[in-house]
This record gives sequence, C-alpha cells and structure tokens, in this order.
Amino acid sequence: MTSTAGPGMAAGEPEASGSERGMTARARAWLDQPALARLWDRLRDRLERNGLQVRGRLRLDGVTVAEREALALLTGRPYAGGTVSIALADLDAQLRTGAAERGLVEVVAELRGPLTDRPAARDARRAAAEATWSAADHALRSHGLADANWPRPWLEEVRRAGTLARLAPDNARRLIVQAIDIMAVLTGPGAALGAVASDVAGLPGRGELAERVTGTAHGLDDGTLLSRIVLRALARVMEVPPPQDARTRRELWEAAGVAVDRVSTTVLTLGLAPLGDEPAVRLLRDRTRAGYETHLTLRDLTRVTWRLPPGTEVFVCENPRVVEAAADRGCVRPLVCASGNPTTTALTLLDALHAAGARLTYRGDFDWPGIAIANRVIDRYAARPWRMRAADYEQHVATARDRGTPLLPLTGAPVDALWDPELTPAMTALGVAVQEESALELLLTDLLSA
Repeated sequence: MTSTAGPGMAAGEPEASGSERGMTARARAWLDQPALARLWDRLRDRLERNGLQVRGRLRLDGVTVAEREALALLTGRPYAGGTVSIALADLDAQLRTGAAERGLVEVVAELRGPLTDRPAARDARRAAAEATWSAADHALRSHGLADANWPRPWLEEVRRAGTLARLAPDNARRLIVQAIDIMAVLTGPGAALGAVASDVAGLPGRGELAERVTGTAHGLDDGTLLSRIVLRALARVMEVPPPQDARTRRELWEAAGVAVDRVSTTVLTLGLAPLGDEPAVRLLRDRTRAGYETHLTLRDLTRVTWRLPPGTEVFVCENPRVVEAAADRGCVRPLVCASGNPTTTALTLLDALHAAGARLTYRGDFDWPGIAIANRVIDRYAARPWRMRAADYEQHVATARDRGTPLLPLTGAPVDALWDPELTPAMTALGVAVQEESALELLLTDLLSA
C-alpha cells in the first residue's frame, strides 16, 4: 500500500484530510475482508490491553494462503510460511500513509467498534471503589459506628460480593451511605435494636424508615439491593445467618425493631392475666381462664395497659412446642414463646411485661445460636436462666444418650454463656447440641407448679 494509491483507493477520488472524512467505502470494504478478520480481532484485544498505545508486535500463527496474501498487500511486505509477525508501529505508519489515512487505533475502532482503554478503566473502577469505601468510612465515623465490631466484616462481605462494583460510582456511594444511615437508626443510642421498646407506637415501620433515609417508602422493600445489604448488616449485629427467604427476612427486620407491619406477625402466649378492665385485657384473661393459648399482634399490644399482680414471674421459651404441650397439660404459669430469635412483637411484649414488674425466666436451645439469643434476652431483662446451666446441659445429654436419642453435633464458633462461665466449656467438651424440646417434661414440671 502506498500514500497515493492502494487497495480500496478509487482512481481520481477527490483528496480530503483524514480529520475531515472517514475511510472511503472501498477502502473500508477491502480492510474488512474475511482474510483480515483475525488480524483486526487480535489487534482490538492487544490495543485494549495496551491502553490504546501502538507498541509491540503481533504474531499470527497458522495463517492461510489468503490471509498471507492480504497481510502482504496491507503491510507492503512479503510473508512466507504459516507464521506472521507484525510490528504495530509499522502497521500504524502504513495505514496513515495509505488509503485509510488513519492510524491503527482509529482503523480498528471503525472496523470493530469503540475500543476500551482497559488499564484506564481498571484505574477508574479502582478509584471509584476507593471513593465508595471512603464514603462508607466517613459515614461510620459520623455516626459513631467506626469502632463497633460488625461494620468492618460487613463492608468486606459487601466488597467481596462485587454488587456495588456493578453500579455507577455515584449510585454505589449513595447506596452504602444509606445502608449505614439506616444501621445508625437501628443500632445507635436509643435505637429499637437492643433498647427497651416500651412505646409500641414509637417503633419504626419499614416504610417509614425507608422514607426517612431514602425519600421513598419503598426503598427497603423485599428484593431491593439496599434491603439486602442492610439485612446482611443486621445479621452480623444479631449474630445469625443472613436471611434466605421472606419469613426469615421478616423475622430479622422485626428482631431489629423494625415493624414490617403491625398485624401479620404475632407472639405466642399462654397464661397471661393482666389487671384492668379494658376490653383487650378482659379478652386475654378470658382465654387464660379457659386454658387457651393466644397470639398477640403489635396492634393488640397497643390496646393493653400492662399491669400485673405483684411478684408475677413470666417464663419465656424458644419453641412453640413448649406452649402447645403446656396448654395440653393445663399449665397455669404465664408463658411467652420467642419463636427463636425474638421478633419486634415478642420483644415489645417482653419489654412491657418487664416494665410492669414481671420477673422473666428464659429457656432456649443448647447450641451456639441459642446461647447468643439467651445472652441477649438475659442481659436485656436481667432474666433468670431456666434450666440452662452447665449441670442442666450435662444432664440433658446423659438422658438423651441413655434413651438412645441421636444428638446433633455443635457447629459454628463457640459463644460464651454470660450467666454461667462453666456452660460453654461443658458444651465444647461434649460437642453436641440439645434442643429445648428434649427437656420438655422438666419444663412442664416447672410450669405446672402453682
């Protein structure tokens, strides 16, 4: 190819500078022939990896006769054999002085579409990510959360997931800051999470919380990225696995003090008999006298002024089976079922009972999540552990083995039981989990005592 004529250059075609025109149709058609397709494909990849810099050599192996002839015409050099090596700078010069009148980068872009400067793109992504995590760090510090034990592992988990990296930089920064703002509402001073929620009406609803932080009541709806990120943070705080379905998501929101709504989630009770003459109180006492269990919603709890007989002791269990068996046996002592990790509704009731002077007695599972839940409940209410000491655990294990009952192995990291320093070593030594229901007869004995 020469500067005045070459493949694709029409004789007598008017001259124009390369900055004023694209390639002629004939020149483009010649360059875009099948015999040169592999060259342009390989050059696109090389230039993008080079940061669009024209340097180095390109080697093509196994070239066909048609490819070798087309490459010879393109570069003005003869080739023999099945391997061709082309200096990118030489090809760039040939294209500029030939019919294309454009450099290598421009020609490849016209034939193969816009080129990406990959090193520059990587640098831009890295800078954007650093800006995102810097904004997250600033948000944590501004809310006084930087020294808490959950933010750093949570942020690292979000970073590894790569979800934010797929967003526009401004969107990624806004989203992570909103997540931290929400966590500050839920974990900061006076927040619902870990605080006494004696005023049920004051508990934040998910829609209200979302609108407060994001400007829309749907900002934390199921399926939104913000909701998923916040729930992962809450799982860290609550020391539970991330939720996997609608039920566990609802339970985690409510355990954090966020009411998804005030009617669909209930707390299971038996034997509650508050004082007073309010309609809701009378209904509850009637069910208690009849020996019926009762499911109370958040709206139900707002209708009751909780006044209790002096010295009331309320037993708290983790599994609904305990309530069912207690009702069948005619147990008379007040019983509340937390149904695993206590939801907002359960915590609201327990807060109200505790504030009314009730002494709470708690029983859960002998596994590490169960110990973590018991720590929170016992610490929050100064509750008495209910057959949950090391001697109880060892007795349960011995009884199960005597019966030939299979016991599941303990899994996960050990959790120190705050109420009994001997319990965690005993559980670690025996290495098996004991579910609450395995001690059902012992628990019923306690509940049957007047």
